Amino acid sequence: MMKFCLMLVFMIPLSFKKSFWLNQYMYMLMFILFLCSFSYNYLFKNISYIFGCDLLSYVMILLSFWICGLMMMASESIYYKNYFYNLFLLVNLFMLISLFFTFVTMNLFVFYLFFEMSLIPTLILIIGWGYQPERLQAGIYLLFYTLMASLPMMISIFYFYEKFNSLDFFFMNSMVNNVYMYMCMNMVFLIKMPMYLLHLWLPKAHVEAPVSGSMILAGVMLKLGGYGMMRLMSIFLKIGIKINLIFIIISLFGGLLVSLICLRQMDMKALIAYSSVAHMGLVLGGIMTMTYWGMCGALVMMLAHGLCSSGLFCLANINYERLLSRSLYLNKGLINLMPSMSLWWFLLSSSNMAAPPSLNLLGEIMLINSLISWNYLTMIMLMLLSFFSAAYSLYLYSFTQHGKLYSGLYSFSMGYTREYLLLFLHWFPLNLLILKSEYFTLWV
Repeated sequence: MMKFCLMLVFMIPLSFKKSFWLNQYMYMLMFILFLCSFSYNYLFKNISYIFGCDLLSYVMILLSFWICGLMMMASESIYYKNYFYNLFLLVNLFMLISLFFTFVTMNLFVFYLFFEMSLIPTLILIIGWGYQPERLQAGIYLLFYTLMASLPMMISIFYFYEKFNSLDFFFMNSMVNNVYMYMCMNMVFLIKMPMYLLHLWLPKAHVEAPVSGSMILAGVMLKLGGYGMMRLMSIFLKIGIKINLIFIIISLFGGLLVSLICLRQMDMKALIAYSSVAHMGLVLGGIMTMTYWGMCGALVMMLAHGLCSSGLFCLANINYERLLSRSLYLNKGLINLMPSMSLWWFLLSSSNMAAPPSLNLLGEIMLINSLISWNYLTMIMLMLLSFFSAAYSLYLYSFTQHGKLYSGLYSFSMGYTREYLLLFLHWFPLNLLILKSEYFTLWV
């Protein structure tokens, strides 16, 4: 592990080199190095000999590397306009380091430490490179929603250590039958996911964040909540059987309400942000069933949502850079001006509504299986969720691509090679990974 830490530290001077593509290549090099250096130990819960990863943390680390590399590619305007590009790279790198250590650690307190540390680079990204003055309010919302629940979690970690003498994930086989402990430990994850009723920070943060901030928020930060719950749910089996019902009802009903909210959004980024709440509600429902299907489905859905949602934010930003507006009233009829980009809008919108062959489809099938086997009445909510998911995805696509062109438009670029490559690198793994679906069932 030390050699990888040294490599990460060695990367910091790269933040001071003014070469856009060099930085891009170095992120991808780090990704390939980690990809090649992983090995399983199948005998002991799939914990790796090298980094202490099982499949869950390994997938999340690969997603972090991938999204951080693509964030560089999406933020070329910061490079050309010289908006403190070196500082931007440094913040991005610290974000990657904090996420890497969050997922790679096997200790609950170290996990908590880096979990909270990843908040700081996100906050700097939103406040430093956001668009409107409201970014300060969005940053404060993000900070205080997370910090409000983090103190009870820290106290509950100390209590857990005093009671069981270990904070190692590997030895967490003790049962906790205490509702206060359950709430204190999981509330911060519910806010991070975010669960409906605790989600108000998310649309604000997304709308005010630069494209890189939106990508990392949707791609990886929301997954921290799901990852933490999947790690800790094994110690709350007794109490979970009694009260998980409440969270499943809230997440499914909340997902339905948020889907209806999506249908009346006029801001593209707000629509994509609210759709994240609906998808993560489904993931939360799957985790709360505490079944094999639910856990595997949650892992698949988190990976799929990370790639798909990040790609949609890139598309929204590509439109914003040309029209200087995210309003659906002005972003109309773009199939006439950018027919090639319209293809990517279609591909990523169809993936967002879980059309085959996207990984979203596999995730939804597994989560629907887990929830219906848990209680057949959830079928009603799942039916409506799937329908409205298709409705708002088609609404986003048809409003942006069809209709009468905004009369204030004159001419602009149909799209750069960098933008098409960026969208391809989101869409291709999203639709290729379904061919290795058995890979996601090894870790539980």
